[in-house]
Amino acid sequence: MQVSVVVPTFNQGRYLAACLDALWFQTCAELEIVVVNDGSTDGTQDALAAYLDGLGSDTASYASRYDERANVLARVTHERYPKAGRRIKVVTHEKNLGLAAALNSGFRAASGVYCTYVPSDDIAYPPMIEELANELTRQNADFAYADMLIVTDEGRILRRFSLPEYSFARCFADWYLCGDAKLYRRALHDAFGYYDTALLAHDHDLFLRFAMGGAAFTHVAEPLLAKRDHAGARAVDIHAPANWSRLIEESKALVLAARKHLSASGPGGDARTFPGL
Repeated sequence: MQVSVVVPTFNQGRYLAACLDALWFQTCAELEIVVVNDGSTDGTQDALAAYLDGLGSDTASYASRYDERANVLARVTHERYPKAGRRIKVVTHEKNLGLAAALNSGFRAASGVYCTYVPSDDIAYPPMIEELANELTRQNADFAYADMLIVTDEGRILRRFSLPEYSFARCFADWYLCGDAKLYRRALHDAFGYYDTALLAHDHDLFLRFAMGGAAFTHVAEPLLAKRDHAGARAVDIHAPANWSRLIEESKALVLAARKHLSASGPGGDARTFPGL
């Protein structure tokens, strides 16, 4: 079953190739990668062009056999990137439109039955997509999420971010606790729309709409994604002081909306009503 992964990127050219490699070498059989270059000005376009060129031309090798008579260590050379089950699309915004708009462009270009997005500075561990897809099948669910590792810019682990087992109350009415390692049915977009470009908390808002609409959520209790914490360098864009305050206020309002929904729906608030299957 094909999965689409949207990779939004804006001025993160130094991380992009590593992010794409981690997706290309996922253990799942079929994967569509949709890269959205949201008006980058830092050389991201050059990094992307070099990556695309390398997909068709890069090779790798390994030591295969020692020929004692010739005193030669023979090597086997092979294509660096396997092609079976992989394809990549590129969507380019001529100017920066913001993360929500980049995500919307990417998901509208996606064709997979399941979909997700991975920011271009993060690393999805090889089994992430397969394990989340298997969990969706096992639980007959619509949205699966997993734990994460928070890492430094150099990839050192700062902490494990363990998320709760799913309940609407814990994951939406206490605070937004679904994380970035996720996979969901693309049919949810048909039913509930896309990311709200007027919000900074656009993923919180959309996934709350999924949940209030009756989508079934499930949790995988293992870290499947490394999320970079850029320390001081992270205080830009959404994480700049003024935007961070706005983001928190938007999330507070969404939590209050979730509490209102929970109060109105009663104990059956987690019951599945989304007819997406």
